[in-house]
Amino acid sequence: MEALRADMFDEICPSTLLPFRIGPDKWSALVIKCLEDGPRRFSELRVPLARVTPKVLTQSLRALERDGFIRRTEETTPVRRVTYELTDLGRGLLQQVYLLCDWSSEHWDELLDARES
Repeated sequence: MEALRADMFDEICPSTLLPFRIGPDKWSALVIKCLEDGPRRFSELRVPLARVTPKVLTQSLRALERDGFIRRTEETTPVRRVTYELTDLGRGLLQQVYLLCDWSSEHWDELLDARES
């Protein structure tokens, strides 16, 4: 599996401008997008989500797990390892995430203008 890129998301993320959220917070859609290709460790998620504090990322992951969108798996042998992956429910959100990304790209200037006025 290919590593997540640090520049996966724009510095100015449209998720902060959207009037709606997927999941419990503005970072949930980005976490779901990061898990699209398969299970990831916390440290892997931190690469593209460097603007998110570890505490907030942990809260997002716990809330997404609680809501049934992701699964947390802990392995203890040979070393402790925790991974996060999308459930079928979470995978079902990917299409909506893509639709929202397309919509926000299409209306980016309007969203910025509205926030500035």
